[in-house]
Amino acid sequence: MPEVAPTASRKADHIRINLTQDVQSGLSTGLERYRFVHQALPERGLEEVDLNTVFLGHGLRAPLLISSMTGGTDQAQAINRVLAEAAERAGIAIGLGSQRVALEDERAAGSFQVRDVAPKTMLLANLGAVQLNHGVGVAECQRAVDMIRADALILHLNALQEALQPEGNHDFSNLLAKIGQVCRALPVPVVVKEVGWGISAKVALWLAEAGVAAVDVAGSGGTSWSQVEMHRTSDPDLARLAGDFVDWGIPTAEALAQCRAELPSLPLIASGGIRNGVEAAKCIALGANLVGSAQPYLKAASMSLEAAIKAIDLMAQELRIAMFAVGAGSVADLRHAPLIRE
Repeated sequence: MPEVAPTASRKADHIRINLTQDVQSGLSTGLERYRFVHQALPERGLEEVDLNTVFLGHGLRAPLLISSMTGGTDQAQAINRVLAEAAERAGIAIGLGSQRVALEDERAAGSFQVRDVAPKTMLLANLGAVQLNHGVGVAECQRAVDMIRADALILHLNALQEALQPEGNHDFSNLLAKIGQVCRALPVPVVVKEVGWGISAKVALWLAEAGVAAVDVAGSGGTSWSQVEMHRTSDPDLARLAGDFVDWGIPTAEALAQCRAELPSLPLIASGGIRNGVEAAKCIALGANLVGSAQPYLKAASMSLEAAIKAIDLMAQELRIAMFAVGAGSVADLRHAPLIRE
């Protein structure tokens, strides 16, 4: 029987592996199949391009999200505070890692508390949806929100990752009704996201009907958590099993396009392998309201606050130039920019 690691130890493993190992999905995001129609005559200055947007009632200076990553350890606390301060300076949103560890041990709560360095930032709390089958209810969801003074709660779906963990929670039965109960009871919006294998149009429709405020499609093409679990285990059989799922999932572009076609008005976040502002622009043109990235910001934040700010600024500048080159003066304009699928 493989050794079962406590939650905090598992979180430390995840940071280490993401920073030191190749955990890339065997699939691409699918965004490389799309091309913008270049606008040779933009009819505006680059400085006139406006990145401001509103997401779930919160004004942002760019349609960008630092996706949920970590918490529960001293290293995670340092990373979260750097990322939150960088988000505050850039005027973008940030989601924190799963707060389950802090519900289990209040001493871990400090690793998530970043409001003092990000007083105006849109901040999203985070719990695994499967925990609704393991003792977490509305009260615990509210605790997670109150713990960090969050503006919204993310419930993440990670069925494949849980199946590949010796300590994983495998009971995903009847979760949709419980997600709906949380949506109805919490005073803040509830967002549901995958962790990198994508949400199909069918599941997005179920979630919308349950009352979620937004869906993060979190498709494949970026970090693969099956690869993370492959590197984490010392059991060769489990490592082989996890490695077999390297090319699993719905590519980000496909998940996004399908969900937008099925749900024309539901706020959508695109994440999963987004590495630059051109890809972010493509996501918005495919229907995203917000674009999330994790790995580029994690690596930058592990170096310094200045590196994290630079990574965000570069993403925003690439997005601005892409908008300029397609003749889009605003994020709303970009949503109507034509894309050619190759």
